[in-house]
Amino acid sequence: MNENRQKIALFIDADNAPASKFEDVLSEVAKYGVVTIRKAYGNWKSPTLRPWEELLHEYAIQPVQQYDLTKGKNASDIALVIDAMDVMYTKDIDVMCFVSSDCDFTPMVTRALAEGKVVLGFGERKAPMPFVNACSKFLFLDQADSVEEKSVSKPKNIKSDTKLIALLRQAIEATEDDDGWADLGAVGSNISNRTSFDCRNYGFKNLSSLFKAIDLFELKRGQGKSYLVKDSRKGKANPSR
Repeated sequence: MNENRQKIALFIDADNAPASKFEDVLSEVAKYGVVTIRKAYGNWKSPTLRPWEELLHEYAIQPVQQYDLTKGKNASDIALVIDAMDVMYTKDIDVMCFVSSDCDFTPMVTRALAEGKVVLGFGERKAPMPFVNACSKFLFLDQADSVEEKSVSKPKNIKSDTKLIALLRQAIEATEDDDGWADLGAVGSNISNRTSFDCRNYGFKNLSSLFKAIDLFELKRGQGKSYLVKDSRKGKANPSR
């Protein structure tokens, strides 16, 4: 399917998401298609939602009122899930997007994936990890402003992330040629098919920048503008082209 024509449903847990990052969310989802449904859930009587309230008309977001009927219970989350299930089965939607930092929407996400939907997640780093990992892709909004220059000083911290290094090595191994070189695009696709990984969550604007910052891998130019990457444990190769 032509991604530019995909239809997107956007569900916002306004009680648990920063309004200041909404343009970052829109910029990202625009890569996947057109947002045809935009709903934000919360107690709109609360002054804490004022920043979101100011965005409703500008971005054509439909507010869904949910009163705080019981202390400690978030009725907005339940209403959001009910609406998302309804949209998934009654509307022509290809991509479902959830914006929340606190609630665990994992059951909703896994059901949407089972129905063949792409699921995008957005939230701050306090978002529950089961929710983060279940999404097709998850972007931490409190890292959206990070750029490569801020992260060049962090390769040692990245190298200590054994789970990340294992993921990168496994993706290379799954796509490498007889000499151990793997096309960076194929590596990225392999990772995306397995996890909600996004290099921007580590402070890098693209995958090549991430690999360049870690001395555990070799990177060189392939044909055209493409990159090839190799696990350095398999021996040094010819110099970069």
